[in-house]
Amino acid sequence: MTPDPSTTPDATDGASDAAVSNVVLVTVDSLRADAIAPYDSERRSPVMGRLGEDGTVFDHAFATGNWTPFSFPSILASEPVFARNGEIGVEGSETLAETLSEAGVETGGFNAANGFLTEHWGYPDGFDEFEPFVTSVGSSVYSRYLAAHPTVEAWVQLATSPIRRLGSKLRGEADDRPFLDASRMFDVEDAATGFVAGADEPFFLWIHYMDTHTPYVPAPRYIREVSEGLVGTHRMLHAHTRTSLGLTVGERTLDDLRTLYQAAVRQVDASVGRLLDSLDAAGVADNTAVLLAGDHGEEFQEHGHLAHYPKLYDELIRVPFVADVPGFDGGRVDEHVGLEAIPPTVADLLGVDPPDEWHGESLVPALRGTTDDRAGGTDDAPVVSVTVRGDEVTQQPIPRSLSDGELLVSARDAEWTYIENVDSGDSELYRRSTDPTQQDDLTEDPDETAQRAIDRLAPIAADHAELLRERGAAATAGDGEVGDDLEARLEALGYR
Repeated sequence: MTPDPSTTPDATDGASDAAVSNVVLVTVDSLRADAIAPYDSERRSPVMGRLGEDGTVFDHAFATGNWTPFSFPSILASEPVFARNGEIGVEGSETLAETLSEAGVETGGFNAANGFLTEHWGYPDGFDEFEPFVTSVGSSVYSRYLAAHPTVEAWVQLATSPIRRLGSKLRGEADDRPFLDASRMFDVEDAATGFVAGADEPFFLWIHYMDTHTPYVPAPRYIREVSEGLVGTHRMLHAHTRTSLGLTVGERTLDDLRTLYQAAVRQVDASVGRLLDSLDAAGVADNTAVLLAGDHGEEFQEHGHLAHYPKLYDELIRVPFVADVPGFDGGRVDEHVGLEAIPPTVADLLGVDPPDEWHGESLVPALRGTTDDRAGGTDDAPVVSVTVRGDEVTQQPIPRSLSDGELLVSARDAEWTYIENVDSGDSELYRRSTDPTQQDDLTEDPDETAQRAIDRLAPIAADHAELLRERGAAATAGDGEVGDDLEARLEALGYR
């Protein structure tokens, strides 16, 4: 879809062209770009599909890391991870919420129990209302075991759901929640819709979903919906049992995991729909911009593993980014963008000046762009992403600081992906237009075109690594001790 120049606001005007009083930022953990309808028309995500049809779809949006703590400093503070002290988090950063709050914007943030988006790492700063839903797991061996083994908890919920449904029926109640709220989706949804109902304009709302993070335990109705009723709950349990026990994951199990993942996407999609309905109910939908992004992707053995271990290939770094802004026609942006553009874009939409220290640039010109200037607001600078890898890619505990392993840096544009292990000196180059899954490393015998890409991207990766090393030289892995409850929740996500 291409904007009609005759109806596009004048490119010389400011963000006031958009009739925006409020911004809702929806982030979805582990959401691949190809998992939703704006990027794959066969996907069953009708709400996200409508956002893409009405808004702007960024076809080449990239995260700055392979997992939440490496990505969110860009999403909520427009800066690279490790930019300050070699540690994860945004403590001491000028966050988006702080910038907006200081400008008089009411702010609310609700995180579905991702332990890396909590007070320990500075994420509540600037939010008038903030709830991470990371509660005490209790002191009993049973409660701590369930907190660290959410798949087992889901099995317990599955076994008891008939009893709960019967009780609801006897009480005359409808029960459309066959599982307890393992992902805390209903908690964050209820908190977010409550915030919308009571907030004064202008407001900024951030909501983070965890349903598409391992383990995938969507409600059975969504499994049936995305599989034409061919995959039942027993297949979900079978797939999780094999992966939990470390058994071989064959094609059938892998297909079942993909189905469960897509069902979880559909579950989030339905929740986003109810959130949008709350904007309508509050009478603010027509002047509220909605931004949707994944914080990183998810691997299904494209490079030998499941989930999101320390790698920098597209299945983990390419993410969806969709913006539906009142007053703008929408369309598709082909140029590459990084998620560090989110804070300055939100600030621009709300008429708030961004701090000088932010790294990203506003994408409002791109949202407003005409046929001849669709890339307005983007630049030619490649998107840089990082991860830290221990002796083994699956090493536990997973690295959280620069001092926990070898630093890998990638530099991406719309065509090329360059990846370098800056400690070992090993590098890789992929041309994504002809090798979209990045299987054919071109550094072994590069042709002239590939060599030019290396010559351009390698210095960018090296400069970024040097900057991080300088700022994090004094960091040690033992800094910032984490409490027992938070550690249990992180273990529940697989981050031991």
